[in-house]
Amino acid sequence: MTELVLREDIDGICRLTLNRPDALNALSPDLFVELREHIDDIAARPDEVGAVILCGAGRSFSAGNDLKAIQAGQTAPSRHFQAETIDALEHLPQPVIGAIHGHCYTGSLELALGCDLLLAAESARFCDTHGKWGMSPTWGMSQRLPRRVGVQRAKEMMFSGRVVGGREAVAIGLALECVPDSGLLNRAEELARSFLENSWFTLRADKMLVNAGLDHPGHAGLAYERENSPGRGPDLEERLRAFGSK
Repeated sequence: MTELVLREDIDGICRLTLNRPDALNALSPDLFVELREHIDDIAARPDEVGAVILCGAGRSFSAGNDLKAIQAGQTAPSRHFQAETIDALEHLPQPVIGAIHGHCYTGSLELALGCDLLLAAESARFCDTHGKWGMSPTWGMSQRLPRRVGVQRAKEMMFSGRVVGGREAVAIGLALECVPDSGLLNRAEELARSFLENSWFTLRADKMLVNAGLDHPGHAGLAYERENSPGRGPDLEERLRAFGSK
């Protein structure tokens, strides 16, 4: 049986590829089950996996939730399984880079927003179509999109349902960079490798403190950092010695 999510691990980088290209990688319940299995395994291997790249096979990252699967009566293991899977992606200790090309619509935009940062190909098309179908978000759109692009811009995207291209995505803060399609995965891997040159301990600490700090306003966030920063990492002395020997 064809794997719906492909996994490749090379030198500390784990690449997860949504693998339903004939269906534009529509997010069926079965795909989410496979994705969750990989996410849970990656979470348990912070010393083996240092960074994650999430991408899609074929012409698009993903066209969004699989409406045909909904019509066919397919169901996830639990009521909020998809939303909880995106939560699990966001809560991975490792940095997660979303490499987006082609469609990234609605449910797949919600999935992409679970990544720490997004790289957009020139072909990338971001859109929230909940309004087109008379649906409302439950996978995190109303919370993650405003935090990524600001409240006013998020509302405009959600209310209008218009398509945002790769270059505009960078301009509004939705994506970090816009690159040619042919160089998307190479750039994602280059960025991941640059992260892994630094302490994996610090990468995990940075992500934890930033993400958790967002739940604490102002001075409370500063207090959270002081109280919860894990301090020195186990590789500090080795890195200092290497620096001193240069």
